[in-house]
Amino acid sequence: MRFLGSLVLALGAAAQTPPLEQPYDLVIYGGTSAGVVAGVQAAKQGLRAIVIEPSAHLGGLSAAGLGATDIGNKDAIGGLAREFYRRVGAHYARAEAWRFEARETFRSGRQRAGEAEMWVFEPKVAEALFDAWIAEAGVELVRGDGLERERGVKKSGARLEALVLKSGRIVRGRCFVDATYEGDLLPGAGVRFTVGRESIATYGETWNGVQPELDKHQFDLAVDPYRVPGEPKSGLLPEIASGGPGERGAGDAKVQAYCFRMCLTDVEENRLPFPKPASYEAQRYELLARYFAAGFAKVPWHSIGMPNRKTDTNNNTAFSTDWIGGSWTWAEASDAERERLFAAHRDYQMGLLWFLANDPRVPAKVQKEVRRWGLPKDEFVATGGWPHALYVREARRMIGPYVMSEQDCVGKRRCDDSVGLAAYTMDSHNVQRYAANGRVWNEGDVQVGGFPPYPISMRSIVPEEAQCTNLLVPCALSASHIAFGSIRMEPVFMVLAQSAASIAAEALASDLPVQRVDYAKLRTRLLADGQKL
Repeated sequence: MRFLGSLVLALGAAAQTPPLEQPYDLVIYGGTSAGVVAGVQAAKQGLRAIVIEPSAHLGGLSAAGLGATDIGNKDAIGGLAREFYRRVGAHYARAEAWRFEARETFRSGRQRAGEAEMWVFEPKVAEALFDAWIAEAGVELVRGDGLERERGVKKSGARLEALVLKSGRIVRGRCFVDATYEGDLLPGAGVRFTVGRESIATYGETWNGVQPELDKHQFDLAVDPYRVPGEPKSGLLPEIASGGPGERGAGDAKVQAYCFRMCLTDVEENRLPFPKPASYEAQRYELLARYFAAGFAKVPWHSIGMPNRKTDTNNNTAFSTDWIGGSWTWAEASDAERERLFAAHRDYQMGLLWFLANDPRVPAKVQKEVRRWGLPKDEFVATGGWPHALYVREARRMIGPYVMSEQDCVGKRRCDDSVGLAAYTMDSHNVQRYAANGRVWNEGDVQVGGFPPYPISMRSIVPEEAQCTNLLVPCALSASHIAFGSIRMEPVFMVLAQSAASIAAEALASDLPVQRVDYAKLRTRLLADGQKL
């Protein structure tokens, strides 16, 4: 009887243990635009793939307010990335897509006459298209279940074997793609990475590291930085860091500022007033009040028109939607700390809107214009019109066999294993704000362009082979801070993700590490898929 009882208990325990899942051919962590494209390409190549998205939403920033596509040169974009923008164009070709304005009256400087693609779009449209695309491709999708980041990446030697999710589910795979903006698989995978800015000496660059002498988004008027004007002993105002910027060209661990790419509307029936955050403190915006008092008289943001009288509203001028300094710890913060930082960014930016719309120190013409706008009732419905994702412009960057640098951007070096093109300006938002010589300064905003599209190396989206043989990293790729500033655009992430899935397919078919895939064979596949190399 004891034996029988033990047998029954054992059988019962076995019945309660979930069966060990068969490994997927490709496990894609992160349902960003890149993650969706990697999944679609994997399905096209016959791979059994799964996309795991920790949040409830697909599409990353493309579905979270970044509707004014930063592209540099449209002719550099092909493959599935271009197909996405064609799908956007097909949506807006339908009369029913236009509720708050006529299609014929909409104007965008990002459109060419007769283009099938459309490069500007509403957040809800992008998200619906990503949802439909991944369903159409038949790719398995997990939402709302993220990586157990402390110990959830399982390896055997130099190979990734599985991801353990917060729900306890174990997702096994033969090959993996990290499609997060943060590079969240890199630490557990044992892959080398960096956070912050290299010195100009590290890769022989000009525009990396500390850049204190530039005038973009700078305080062009003298603004006193002290709580009591003229009295350093009174302490610095909020939003100013203590200490100086550092020596020109020196590296540091600081990260360019983040913000929410806001979708605003001036349609009264679709407009919500800007909410006042519970944590609102007018003192946080004293710098801006003093800037106005010194003679600044502009709305401190930049809006680009989206369909249906909406906007993609981004940072602009010296004190704007970027929370300078708030980004420094995001990359390696725990999930709980990221939630706190997310809320802090939201409260800063919401507070800015409230200040602009309500504080009597704001110039009347600026306040009048701000009050014309509000959050849209039909976007981000679950969060009252506020974007559900923070614009993480930069976080971890892998250090792989090939580090893309300024030399690649400006054409002084050219790789021979292209998996896509980049074309945008070398772009960094401000990194820090400090006081010197009795006034406040911003530092870190770099905008240097004037070069044609350039190739991105296959070796920049794979780790060193000794570290991991079956991981591809299309977003947190191997690039210096300033080169990453040129590459880090949504269409390019999609291009690299499609190439990453093709590399994975070839590696699996040939039973090779991703680093040893035959590039000539891969190139043939990429060109057949419409990629621009």
